[in-house]
Amino acid sequence: MVNHTAVKGMGGGHGGISLNSSMHSDPTCGEDVSANATASPPEDGPFIWTSGIQGTLLSAYFWGYIVAQLPGGRVAELFSAKWVMFFSVAINVVCTLLTPVMAKLHFGALIAMRIGEGIGGGVTFPSMHVMLAHWAPPNERSVMSSIVYAGTALGTVIFMLVSGIIAGSVGWEAVFYIEGGVSALWLLLWAVLTADTPQSQRFISEEERNYIVTSLHQGSDQKKHEEQHKMPWKAVLTSPAFLAILVAHTCSNWGWYMVLIELPLYMKTVLNFKISENAVLTAVPFLCMWLFSMVFSKTLDTLREKKIISTTVARKLATGCASIIPMICFIILCYIGCQRTLAVVLMTIAVMCIGGMFCGFLSNHIDIAPNFAGTLMALTNTVATIPGIVVPVFVGKLTEADHTIGAWRIIFWTTVALYIVEAVVYMLFASGEEQKWNEIEESPGEAQPLKPQKEEIKENKSEVVNAA
Repeated sequence: MVNHTAVKGMGGGHGGISLNSSMHSDPTCGEDVSANATASPPEDGPFIWTSGIQGTLLSAYFWGYIVAQLPGGRVAELFSAKWVMFFSVAINVVCTLLTPVMAKLHFGALIAMRIGEGIGGGVTFPSMHVMLAHWAPPNERSVMSSIVYAGTALGTVIFMLVSGIIAGSVGWEAVFYIEGGVSALWLLLWAVLTADTPQSQRFISEEERNYIVTSLHQGSDQKKHEEQHKMPWKAVLTSPAFLAILVAHTCSNWGWYMVLIELPLYMKTVLNFKISENAVLTAVPFLCMWLFSMVFSKTLDTLREKKIISTTVARKLATGCASIIPMICFIILCYIGCQRTLAVVLMTIAVMCIGGMFCGFLSNHIDIAPNFAGTLMALTNTVATIPGIVVPVFVGKLTEADHTIGAWRIIFWTTVALYIVEAVVYMLFASGEEQKWNEIEESPGEAQPLKPQKEEIKENKSEVVNAA
């Protein structure tokens, strides 16, 4: 969308432009770029936005995202996660379809659309956590969480590829109209096919319904209980198990937003890929992430079911994979110059292994407190959204004055430091055990929702695995 040539001419920063002359002055990249880069004119759009404005536009999404978390999570817990999710996507559809018009009007109007999309997107993870707490049997929780949350990776793969094709052949406006229209069709399917709980789902068998309800110990009065229970704020905010998830989620999101938002910029400015190559090569790592997370989560659930590892060990293994391996890849990226093939391999491995977070700390909220899973996700995701606001601005400022690999070394080493914090804190304090503060005070004779009963656990092998 940006006219990079005009931005460069006015001294407003590269904003994603491929600056061959600047890169040639860098001893790390110069020779490799000469050998590998394909000389081509910049691919310009209609808007003269400096890198500062571009960073603001990218981060504006997270301004809305961060304020929507807690209200959305709590509403989903107390009323309906299904309809919270529906209206969140509906907001995104409207803002997406209006984006081309607002962009032409003024970049301030586009910022408003981005904030609106953030508000809609902010409640998706908390509402999905509420749905998973009501639908995922304990011994299938890793797989179901990965299927749901790895959808973010699969969506990235599909629409990164499609967007490049649409923008190149039809124009950038069509990207928003086509993808907004597809999301509108999704709304219809969601409204018809989904339900908040197995008890209210029309499209499953009685056998499946009974299996899920029994495995989760959901009573018929579950909804009544959920509307009455209060959030144990003090216990939550002083719980080492919860705080470990909070730290891991925040540090991991810095790396996640680095690859999600800034990976295309790195590939264009440093590795000198054209937009058509960029789309494909940026999408491949996310496809690998999706496939890896499916296999990895199933492996962990199988090991848990066979009592080879506990839930705590499973979550730590997954989170360690999502932090330590990407950390090593980023360190190597700092010092390989412009060896494009090796750089792509390293980025693919890093993004792929980040997929461990789906069956790691992102599933951990449901383990420690299924009754409050939505609010816990909202809390950690609120803090973890801060990197989404900071990363675009941070990268924009560093690369505005220095277009070479030198600036990216600072960016990568910052990411490495946060991955170290994530790994250390989570390995020391994380737990897969249900916490005492998850218990809900109840009236005599009433059953607690989502609260494992010890006698039944002893009789059910799969539930013994979850207790372990």
